[in-house]
Amino acid sequence: QVQLVESGGGLVQAGGSLRLSCAPSGRAFSSRGMGWFRQAPGKERAFVAAISWSDGTTYSADSVKGRFTISRDNAKKTVYLQIASLRPEDTAVYYCAARSSLFGSWYSLSMYSYWGQGTQVTVSS
Repeated sequence: QVQLVESGGGLVQAGGSLRLSCAPSGRAFSSRGMGWFRQAPGKERAFVAAISWSDGTTYSADSVKGRFTISRDNAKKTVYLQIASLRPEDTAVYYCAARSSLFGSWYSLSMYSYWGQGTQVTVSS
């Protein structure tokens, strides 16, 4: 069974920073890219950022550009989300996801086949 495991979430004050990590466990699988999504209470899951394994091309939601940085470590098969200048509205469960294709929208949830269980990020004002 393919599993993605997120870590690094927690409670942080506004203005602080966090680094989320996501790594696969369980059955080996290949993916072409990874994405981060978040779901705030009462809202739909939304795209945050994504990255291609092959050339590191990144994609980010307009709402997080300049504050969120996605990166990857191919050797560790780990993807990171560096979050800076946290705001209370960033409070959400953050999920990582893997996609098998380079084609199709990088912003669409439906293009991602495997999902982690999520890690909670809570920002206090």
